[in-house]
Amino acid sequence: MSKAFRTALERALVPALLLSAVSLPVYSADPEAGRKLAAQCKTCHGLDGIATIPIAPNLAGESQIYIQNQLKAFRSGKREHEMMTVVARDLTDQQIADVAAWYESIEVTAKLPE
Repeated sequence: MSKAFRTALERALVPALLLSAVSLPVYSADPEAGRKLAAQCKTCHGLDGIATIPIAPNLAGESQIYIQNQLKAFRSGKREHEMMTVVARDLTDQQIADVAAWYESIEVTAKLPE
């Protein structure tokens, strides 16, 4: 490996390694704890993640990251909805991770019409 290539590689990798060493909170999501928390969600989104009212989205099988981002946006006020803002307001990051893990863990199947 040439010295120039090694230097270029080091310049590219060192910042990436430093960024990866930054301590960010990590939440080990617990889908079973999320299932219990989802009891408050079932009126609109269903415990199984299939919405029970027309204006609520299905959450079954949705990405954990997507659900977390949306709940945090409702909690912070970045995203507003009359009901969801109230529901998300008091959720901790751990609770959000757990609920998101629960809904992501639900397997969804689809059947095409014949």
